[in-house]
Amino acid sequence: MAFFFRPQLVDALKGYSREQLGTDIASGMTVGVVALPLAMAFAIASGLQPEAGLFTAIIAGFLISALGGSKVQIGGPAGAFIVIVYGILERYGLSNLIIATAASGVLLFILGLLKMGTLIRFIPVAVVIGFTNGIAVLIMLSQAKDFLGLQVSHMPADFLGILQTLTEALPSFQPTSFALALGSLILIVSWQRCFSPRSPQTQAGKLARALQAVPGSIVALVAATLAAQAMNLPVETIGSKFGGIPSELPSFVWPEFSWATLKHLSMPIFTLTLLGAIESLLCARIADGLINDRHNPNQELMAQGVANFVTPFFGGMPATGTIARTVTNVKSGGRTPIAGMVHALTLLLVVWVAAPLANHVPLPALAAILMFVAWNMGEWRAFYELKQFRAPYRTTLLAVFLLTVTVDLTVAVEFGLIAACITFIYRISNLSRVEQLSGHDSPALNGQEGSISVYRFYGALFFGAVKLVETIEDQLPQKAVILDLKNLIYIDSSGADALISLAHVCQKRQVRLILCGLNHQPMDIAQRTGLQALIGKDFKPDWASGLETVRSSENR
Repeated sequence: MAFFFRPQLVDALKGYSREQLGTDIASGMTVGVVALPLAMAFAIASGLQPEAGLFTAIIAGFLISALGGSKVQIGGPAGAFIVIVYGILERYGLSNLIIATAASGVLLFILGLLKMGTLIRFIPVAVVIGFTNGIAVLIMLSQAKDFLGLQVSHMPADFLGILQTLTEALPSFQPTSFALALGSLILIVSWQRCFSPRSPQTQAGKLARALQAVPGSIVALVAATLAAQAMNLPVETIGSKFGGIPSELPSFVWPEFSWATLKHLSMPIFTLTLLGAIESLLCARIADGLINDRHNPNQELMAQGVANFVTPFFGGMPATGTIARTVTNVKSGGRTPIAGMVHALTLLLVVWVAAPLANHVPLPALAAILMFVAWNMGEWRAFYELKQFRAPYRTTLLAVFLLTVTVDLTVAVEFGLIAACITFIYRISNLSRVEQLSGHDSPALNGQEGSISVYRFYGALFFGAVKLVETIEDQLPQKAVILDLKNLIYIDSSGADALISLAHVCQKRQVRLILCGLNHQPMDIAQRTGLQALIGKDFKPDWASGLETVRSSENR
């Protein structure tokens, strides 16, 4: 077990310097400041208390950094989970959310233990972009209530229900809340664009670099809070809506559990597991490109599993790798898991010391922050670039996007994977082909029409291409069939079964079947399926030697 479970922290501490410690501490504190408003906003948008996001960022963030397979990834609550968590709460309740999150943690750990981390990379890009953009749209739609200051007592989880509820609540529109939210959003965008790195030699460049270290979300949050308090604006705050944030960590909670309940939670558990794996490993790959390193995907999944199993029992929500905070960590100089651990401890200090101050944070400002996060989360340019791709890619991406928005993320991902598999099978079957050799390929075949047939296969002989063998069955020659398989890269059990069927047909009609040029995998499947025993000695290195064997037997 120790061999498989090896966190990056173990290797990062070798040769760890005091200078790197200082950089990691500074970077961790910066990321902690960035994570503060996001953690609360994600929890509120998910239908939970704001402290649920903070506890998740503290507990899961610490565990993911300490046990993970990436040096710089920051874990915690993520925007991608908002729609899923809200739907689980709506249908199953809080206790079942705890069970589903913990169960997904167990599955994530098992996936890592079985070294299945690399399999996540096989999920098509069209599926990932489709559901990511769909989730972004749903997040923005869910924040319209607080952004516009609408009076909504209960927000449904489905798309059509959300639209209907928002439409019915439009008469309660509050200009004050809208103005505060819009101003916060403009401030975040302006801060992001204005304080980009400039030349460090100038005084303005040094000031810009210093200001860039302060996240725009914190600036907007502080400015909106001060403005709301100074002008006594009639807007909802964390204190008025949730009663504030406790200044201590929660105690252990064991939810009501039954195996019957667990069966009903199979789809939510599957969704949380799949989304958590995709998000964390996608984030880790992005981090690899930023620091020119390579993460351990299996160790990362195991760390995500431990974090998601532990956190819900202490008032947390599902956690995964977070791209925005990870990028902030890298840009701030963090290069080891120590930075991520410091980020969690920074949030813990904030909860202990400054929790009462969060009572005055206006909800429209948090809605503006989530609007900005959702917009950056989506890959909107992918819609414009669809014209460059073929119809299957366009259909898959748009279908996954629309299904995510209007139906359900699980249905969308299942459809996307099925569509991608069907497209792949169709394309591979088209690439697989067979051609009949003639006298142009070898003078030895001249005059052998109807007596000896030689066929050359290309591509893969799998269940989607067995028709190639069936076509040969329908037009057998009188004496011998020679199959040149040296250009076959793969044969599955269905392909081997088709060849066995062809061999039986040839035996009944007293036609000799010779197989030539089998590579390692085709030869292995031929041995394991009994094809080699059935053919006997008629395995030749190439079709020319097979033809020579047939002609020699005729001359005897």
